[in-house]
Amino acid sequence: MSIIQWFILFILLQIIHFLGTWKLYMLAGRKFWEALIPIYNCIILMKIIKRPTWWVILLFLPVINLIMFPVIWVETVSSFGKKSNFIIFLTIISVGFYIYSLNYSKETKYLDLENREKTTLMGDWINSVLFAIVAATIVHNYIIQPFIIPTGSLEKTLLIGDFLFVSKFHYGARIPMTTIALPMMHDTIPIFKTKSYLNYPQLPYMRLPGFQKVRRNEIVVFNWPADTVRRFFVKEDGVRKPIDKKSNYVKRCLGLPGDNLEIIDGHVYINDKLNILPERAKLQFNHFIYNSKGVSSRDLLELNFKGFNRQYKIENITQKSYKKISKYILGNITNDLDNFRVLTNYEGLPMKIIRDIKQSEPYIEIKEIIEKKRQVTLTLNQAKKIRNASVFDSIIRKINKKMSYNESFFPNNIKFKWNEDNLGPISIPKMGETIKINDSNYPLYKKIIKDYEDNSIKKVNGKYLINGVETSKYTFKQDYYWMMGDNRHGSEDSRFWGFVPENHILGKPVFIWFSVDNFNKGILNWKIRWNRIMTTVKGKGKPVSFFFPFLISIFGWQVLSYILKKKKKIKT
Repeated sequence: MSIIQWFILFILLQIIHFLGTWKLYMLAGRKFWEALIPIYNCIILMKIIKRPTWWVILLFLPVINLIMFPVIWVETVSSFGKKSNFIIFLTIISVGFYIYSLNYSKETKYLDLENREKTTLMGDWINSVLFAIVAATIVHNYIIQPFIIPTGSLEKTLLIGDFLFVSKFHYGARIPMTTIALPMMHDTIPIFKTKSYLNYPQLPYMRLPGFQKVRRNEIVVFNWPADTVRRFFVKEDGVRKPIDKKSNYVKRCLGLPGDNLEIIDGHVYINDKLNILPERAKLQFNHFIYNSKGVSSRDLLELNFKGFNRQYKIENITQKSYKKISKYILGNITNDLDNFRVLTNYEGLPMKIIRDIKQSEPYIEIKEIIEKKRQVTLTLNQAKKIRNASVFDSIIRKINKKMSYNESFFPNNIKFKWNEDNLGPISIPKMGETIKINDSNYPLYKKIIKDYEDNSIKKVNGKYLINGVETSKYTFKQDYYWMMGDNRHGSEDSRFWGFVPENHILGKPVFIWFSVDNFNKGILNWKIRWNRIMTTVKGKGKPVSFFFPFLISIFGWQVLSYILKKKKKIKT
């Protein structure tokens, strides 16, 4: 919605409020015109219903105001003697329009605070629940928000199954752009699997002042710019969502506004200098391990490596046996019954399950496939350790040097010979920066101009038209960032979909409050990682858990409180 449209809507709401409440204002000893003046009418209404003036602020906070409106409606009708459960229900179900009947009724009387009866149990319950939701929503939208790590793109730093607290105030909390949405739900209502919001009306992008700007090498949570999913992990074509309802992603920010970035053999160079990651970041690359006798999973596990998958061939597979192994497999490699193969993670199929299948169906054969060449995800130090162990014949890092035309990598244009290991150089746009538009950079910045900054752009007869006006220049309206995962061959990031606009930045991960292994295997199979609970995301050295010091401090506080209370009783 445009500013003019929002202004018209605001005036319309003021008129609706005035027509339904002007007489009530007079019955409460106020002037009728006080119901008409924007904002001032809200302040006076708080005085009439005997509620704090600061409640007015809540009425202008997106999403939170949707919760506050029913509270105000109920408080208003209660102030004029309507307190029954039926009236409360009618007020809420009529979206507050029941107040009109009070305004134009000759029997309506204003009750002073002293003359008001106690609110009904239903009224108390509704107010308590709504205010609990209001408080939680304020924290969720403006202070801190919980997230879960579902993929391994930042493995070694953030693990699958890490539960994060993400700070909204570090970069400045973003005012919700989607004005009508269920509180504390992102894009989908659980169980029902339906949208949790309405696309319209939308507020323009606004952000509260923050304590810092996004810094190089920081881990950042943001809305995925290229969102084409209605639900996470379920890709669909043609899905377009509001910015703040796009899927949440977490990556490391490597490129800042104004940087010149290039990827050479998997390493990132900023302004022609190799980017040095912080101590806790551990870059991972795909490697090929070769061994004439086969690359054994047991040998890899003995060397304490887990970044690999295992293949199993199953002869005479049945529906019954497949059901037993289904929760342990990542997928089927082949569905041919004569050559049925499945893929698992490093843990493989449990021996207990294999023995159970053999006992009940002895004709089934399950055998792990040991290949002479195996792809493994390793850090460079881990690869060095394998070489020094001399267990295998050789190990080679996978580097895609093939420079062929493709559309798989940014800018998703067939003219560019870029891939996941070699990309750029590319200039990251900065707010206020003006560029000359030409054939070489048009594919790089077309999406920014068109989708992120809401312009129409097209090329006609070799000339560029922006919003129908011929031009050779463009000035960027906001900053942009380049986000990547530490698992360089296991991360979908800016190499695939390009720049992240500033208005997509959500927050900064600061704390791991809970962590489990086997996250994707169901809650019954979770194994708590005690050493990661209550650890900081940023810092030097290995992450240190503050869980047990936290428990000790709580216990100590309880003991101290007990002692102080006992001493107080003795004195009295």
